[in-house]
Amino acid sequence: MGVPMSKKLMAEFIGTFWLVLGGCGAAAFAAVLTKSVDGGGAFNIGLGYLGVSLAFGLTVVTMAYAIGHISGCHLNPAVSLGLLAGGRFPAAHFVPYVIAQVLGAILAGFLIFTMLNGNPDWAGGPIAANGYGEASPHGYTMVAALIAEVVLTFMFLIVILGATDHRAPAGFAPIAIGLCLTLIHLISIPITNTSVNPARSTGVALFSGQTAMVQLWMFWVAPLVGALLAGIVYKVCLAEAEDEY
Repeated sequence: MGVPMSKKLMAEFIGTFWLVLGGCGAAAFAAVLTKSVDGGGAFNIGLGYLGVSLAFGLTVVTMAYAIGHISGCHLNPAVSLGLLAGGRFPAAHFVPYVIAQVLGAILAGFLIFTMLNGNPDWAGGPIAANGYGEASPHGYTMVAALIAEVVLTFMFLIVILGATDHRAPAGFAPIAIGLCLTLIHLISIPITNTSVNPARSTGVALFSGQTAMVQLWMFWVAPLVGALLAGIVYKVCLAEAEDEY
């Protein structure tokens, strides 16, 4: 007997909540922490880009082992679309999965915003939001951001489809996928704060001001395009016929 749809959707809701709370929470709370030095000055004891990248990777690894057997642990509309394009996911499940993922991300974004408001030193501002131009951590243009998001989502889906192929070593897919997401963040945090996930972007954009909302379209379009291309490429060029759903 298969897993009921209600349980799959709850797993996606919880998993995406954990992804955003763990990854964006690490960025919001712990990426930069300063400690005063005796006699003046301060130094950073925060996680930095490396720590935040690992946090995102760890959320995927932990959830893949926890809920992979329930829902497949997509946690990302782009992943669901890539798997659909690759013949691994039924079309009828796509919209319900996306709704569950976005709602989980929004709940996590709301909790991060609420907790930040409990910090008297927080002056407001974006909450690990994705952006380009002035909203990019280092001022990268929209074109650079678009290229990064499309290409990195493409590679993310190639790794996901390959790691979950029946020909791949059993039991190692969560590790490969988590490490891939870590690498993606190491590459692109300076460019866009790394999306490759429309739900993750939406969950924090709602609490990050007008610029994040105006630019949100790009963090839906680019990951979905990259994922769609990856699904097609894997199905046509790399998959065996029996890999299809």
